[in-house]
Amino acid sequence: MSHIAVLGPGAMGKRMAANLLKAGHQVTVWNRTAKAAEPLLAMGATQAATPGNAAAGADFVLAMVRDDAASAKVWLDAETGAFAGMRPDAIAMDSSTLSVDWIKKLGAEAAIRGVTLLETPVSGSLPQADAAQLIFLVGGSADACSQAEPVLLAMGSAVNHTGEIGTGALTKLATNALLGVQVTAIAELIGLLRRNGADAQKIMGIIAGTAVWSPYAQRAIGALLSGEAPVMFPVELVEKDFGYALDAAGSPDAAPTIAAARSVFRRGMDEGLGDANLTSVVKLFRT
Repeated sequence: MSHIAVLGPGAMGKRMAANLLKAGHQVTVWNRTAKAAEPLLAMGATQAATPGNAAAGADFVLAMVRDDAASAKVWLDAETGAFAGMRPDAIAMDSSTLSVDWIKKLGAEAAIRGVTLLETPVSGSLPQADAAQLIFLVGGSADACSQAEPVLLAMGSAVNHTGEIGTGALTKLATNALLGVQVTAIAELIGLLRRNGADAQKIMGIIAGTAVWSPYAQRAIGALLSGEAPVMFPVELVEKDFGYALDAAGSPDAAPTIAAARSVFRRGMDEGLGDANLTSVVKLFRT
């Protein structure tokens, strides 16, 4: 079994770390808030004071943090960063949802330091993380991906090598953009139906029997009709990912549908829905 450092065991990361422990790996964790790691310590993890301390001696170092800025701090901080603590033959893996420009820069920074970096973003939310059913979208060296695959499969059901560094971020951002666009479209349609006095639940059920319906829509329609759901993917993070996708597109004019959907999520944040589940944007279209 491997020694693995997990940096940022928040809602997703703590579930991923738990599955690594269940698989028998030695796990060292670091989190900005030390108390957040206590359930993992009870399972047998050890805690480090800094990302660099956590990375020392590890075979794999996995980060799962909020955004580009947090990723930069975790890996590159001159005093506490993980790269400074890694041994030369270890593999760095970042499962955060990051911008394409940033992950490419991070890959270049890793190469300067003689570190192998894989981008390992995931498709899936809290239930998939709990069940070790995440789908990994891996960018970087194919050889490194093969080395990391047994570790990733302790947390997921599939490991997909997308290509060089940057392609994993592109795949993840495209996936999340499609997700957010679907939510926006269905929310608007529910508002349209109700505004015209129609039975939205009945009509959406009819649409669900057609070829245009998606597996995600089937899972989310109850939350969209009710406007209530546990927080799996907050509005503010969807908006952040739309922004990264638009950066990759080059301009809003190059991806007008994504830009329009982002504006809906920005409006949701302005109306106090930032911490709510992404399906809560349906509330913006109530009559």
